[in-house]
Amino acid sequence: MENVCLDKSTALVLAHGCFRDIHGKVAHGLVRGTDRFDIVAVIDPDCAGHDAGSLLDGHSRGIPVFASIEAALEQARIRPDFAIVGMATHGGRFTPTLRASLLEAARAGLSLVNGLHDRAGDDPEIAAETARHGAKILDLRRPKPVDELHFWSGQIHGVGAPRIAVLGTDCALGKRTTSRLLTQALNAEGIKTEMIYTGQTGWMQGGKHGLILDALPNDFVSGELEHAILGCYRECRPDLIVLEGQSALRNPSGPCGAELLLSGAAAGVILQHAPGRRCYDGFDGPNFRIPPVEDEIRLIEHYGVPVLGLSLNGRDSSPEELMEAQHRLSRTLDIPVVCPLGEGVAELVPPLRSLLDRKQVA
Repeated sequence: MENVCLDKSTALVLAHGCFRDIHGKVAHGLVRGTDRFDIVAVIDPDCAGHDAGSLLDGHSRGIPVFASIEAALEQARIRPDFAIVGMATHGGRFTPTLRASLLEAARAGLSLVNGLHDRAGDDPEIAAETARHGAKILDLRRPKPVDELHFWSGQIHGVGAPRIAVLGTDCALGKRTTSRLLTQALNAEGIKTEMIYTGQTGWMQGGKHGLILDALPNDFVSGELEHAILGCYRECRPDLIVLEGQSALRNPSGPCGAELLLSGAAAGVILQHAPGRRCYDGFDGPNFRIPPVEDEIRLIEHYGVPVLGLSLNGRDSSPEELMEAQHRLSRTLDIPVVCPLGEGVAELVPPLRSLLDRKQVA
């Protein structure tokens, strides 16, 4: 999808009933920032009448939340070109409400961007309506033809820019947000840095280099990751490359992360963790307990890759609990521990600069 140019198209984001919870994470990312779209509205009847940014993190962004597509088309500051699915539904399937909204958007002449496994272009009614209006459908998880995919070749070891993998102890923790903030912070410090996105939201936010990992046949995940890194390095010649992680090494519903450590040849890890979360997202009980963060660090280091910093997600903690966890982990782990949506990620820059200096000397 990286070759699709939308020229900063205007868009509304569909987040019915989930903008206030974890399943609205795609919408959250788009409200926080995107270089590909101008977001003019969010659709969620449960929180209509509010500013999306204020609801998200207390910072107004001039993006109103409307109860319906019809209301947004009547009242938004500018008519949108696209309707984007901003929901992460269970199994990536269309709910009846979401399908009805996509059909409504298509009938209104909007083009569609969909990152779920269900494909809008395969729905005859939705496809017919978009075609009738001359609109388009971008199903981001539609795999490329096999003859366009790449196997891993080992060329990654010729890439001069060290890779930093942002891994997590679970899914839906903010790995992408931390990756973006870290990339911005490193560039602000004069370290030329590029980010490799690995999910649909990264593309929606304007990522130039990446892949949608869970839309790929497993045989090609390592090769497509390597191919994205190679393309980024050849085109941009960055000093450092940040790799957005997916899920977690030990999440039983979809283990992921070893690809970044091995196939991406990561030189270091920033680990994302929610100290208040006890079980893997969507599960409960003793079989689904998240291991202690210290144990996860030891596992990563068994791959031969050092954990250089910890980034905390406070969704399942009170502010006081999050602060206590930050201080405790900073003392016991002896690495920088940050709350990226609070004080930012500046404390993660010095260990990455030191890593880069060591690589350059070597």
